[in-house]
Amino acid sequence: MNPLSPAVLVLSGHVTRAGVPRLCAELEAILAASDAVVVDCDVGGITEPDLASVEAVARLSVVARRAGGRRLRLLHVPPELRSLLDLVGLADVVGLDDGAAAEAGRAAGS
Repeated sequence: MNPLSPAVLVLSGHVTRAGVPRLCAELEAILAASDAVVVDCDVGGITEPDLASVEAVARLSVVARRAGGRRLRLLHVPPELRSLLDLVGLADVVGLDDGAAAEAGRAAGS
């Protein structure tokens, strides 16, 4: 795989604390099979974002960094999750793709 092409992880449904280790293991498997420097994590399908979702994002970010300094970039971040990430101070720590958010906003306004 091209290191410039991001790896992809998709989160959907209701994220629970019990499911976070499985998500971390899934990301570890993706990283083991890829040379990608960036992991695009599509969180647009998360329903009912809560602190378990925030914990998942935080732990996934740590998994990526521990795998050779790789970076997690969140795509399609729901406003509720964005607010929670801002509240706990993680919005500045994890990569948020504002371009995807802006594109979604433009599409909604059309």
